Amino acid sequence: MKRIATILLLVLTCKWAPILAQNDQEAALRKLMMATVLTNQFYVDTVNTNKLIEDAINGMLSKLDPHSQYSTPKETKAFTEPLSGSFEGIGVQFNMLEDTLVIIQPVSKGPSEKVGILAGDRILTVNDTTISGVKMSREDIMQRLRGKKGTTVKLGIKREGIKDLVYFHVVRDKIPLNTLDAAFIIPNTHIGLVRFSSFGAKTHEEVTTAIRKLKEQGMTKLIIDLQQNGGGLLNIAAELASELLAAGDLVVYTKGRAVPYQEYRSQGRHLFDGPIVVLVDEYTASAAEILSGAIQDQDRGLVVGRRSFGKGLVQRPIDLPDGSMIRLTIAHYYTPSGRCVQKPYEMGNKEAYNKDVINRYNSGELTNVDSMKAHVPDSLQFKTLRKGRTVYGGGGIIPDYFVPLDTTLYTPLYRELSAKSYLINANLRYMDKNRKHLAKQWTDIATFSNKYETPDEVVEKMLADAAKKDIQPKNEEERKKTIEQVKFTLKALAARDLWDMSEYFYIIYQNNEMVKKAVELLGKD
Repeated sequence: MKRIATILLLVLTCKWAPILAQNDQEAALRKLMMATVLTNQFYVDTVNTNKLIEDAINGMLSKLDPHSQYSTPKETKAFTEPLSGSFEGIGVQFNMLEDTLVIIQPVSKGPSEKVGILAGDRILTVNDTTISGVKMSREDIMQRLRGKKGTTVKLGIKREGIKDLVYFHVVRDKIPLNTLDAAFIIPNTHIGLVRFSSFGAKTHEEVTTAIRKLKEQGMTKLIIDLQQNGGGLLNIAAELASELLAAGDLVVYTKGRAVPYQEYRSQGRHLFDGPIVVLVDEYTASAAEILSGAIQDQDRGLVVGRRSFGKGLVQRPIDLPDGSMIRLTIAHYYTPSGRCVQKPYEMGNKEAYNKDVINRYNSGELTNVDSMKAHVPDSLQFKTLRKGRTVYGGGGIIPDYFVPLDTTLYTPLYRELSAKSYLINANLRYMDKNRKHLAKQWTDIATFSNKYETPDEVVEKMLADAAKKDIQPKNEEERKKTIEQVKFTLKALAARDLWDMSEYFYIIYQNNEMVKKAVELLGKD
């Protein structure tokens, strides 16, 4: 009886649909609902209706711009967590040495540090389940370690010098997700550098705190490093701009078909009023482009590097009842001079869009300034608001000073050693054996930077291990250059493990051409 009623309902709906439909949109919605009901009721095999609906949503969004997307509840959590400012877990930085989890550092004042877990400890079991030597994926291990705040996890830990496993009961807690990678004074200058990886909920607080500390250390000029910063929250970009721009300065504005025009203006907080240089590259995107574009257009500072990614579309996150989400593009954003930063795209052709950076590389744009500007017609030239300097639209933020990608910086051997984890494993083994001794010997990063040298035997052992897999230099010249590069990288990794990421960049940026150019422009005095 129920089946007959359903069929009658469908027949009546089909008969009266033209009358009931108020417009084409309503008719289309009815059509979609009918297709879903028909498939669910009459298809030859059992169907998963939820999966069909998800596929339909994905199909619709795939025909739009490259940034409108649907995410499942699990994908939504993974996407939003990095921007939320925290997650719930045990609070350790770790890496995998072969197939064993080695703790690099427990999070300061976090749950693991509180119970006495130390750098160099190896986690072999989680709640009596073995995770070492069983080829468990990194994602599966992280899932076992994470959990709701207040829940307890039992960890079986192997510690150097102790024969048996040591067991710790760790009560999970909120763990901060820091976006600040580095903050330090460039050696022998009064130039500070801050680098952050995204624009999350805590980024404004992290960056402003770092800048205040640098000012206390004597900073008079600032480098804002947005290399590989993929963006994040638009309002956080506006908040950071308010710390650097004059009161009332336009930061960004947005326009869309169905949403009102909206402006974001600086509050003029004057956190830092000295000279600024912003570093960008082909992976600098979204909120990072808003901040760099505002600083450039308001003549507040110079932009150095390569043309940024070119994401000038604003997405609105729309939560669905089951925890899934639609992120729908609702507007374009524009820099203060009127530039739309969004690079060109073809509706529904996400594959071509995703290959844009590769195409830039192949066309020579990343290595040649003329190739970079060749794609910008005269109609897309704009003027900065104070000095009337020419800036360019057409996709991304084009820097004031171009720094080419150095494709010869690393040897083919170095790239292979890095890609196949020989470098990171050499560092893990060395630090595992020598951490305590090194921590006593080196107490500050400046002395470490000036005097520490990576031991020859560490590099030779790594090269010997690689040679067993037929990974070898082509000639003696490549071998010498690779050894030099490997020693430098291992030095930076050792600094990271002794202190933190800021000290890693303190070392590694001594060979960064963008940083060198920024220091040159700012002057050392």
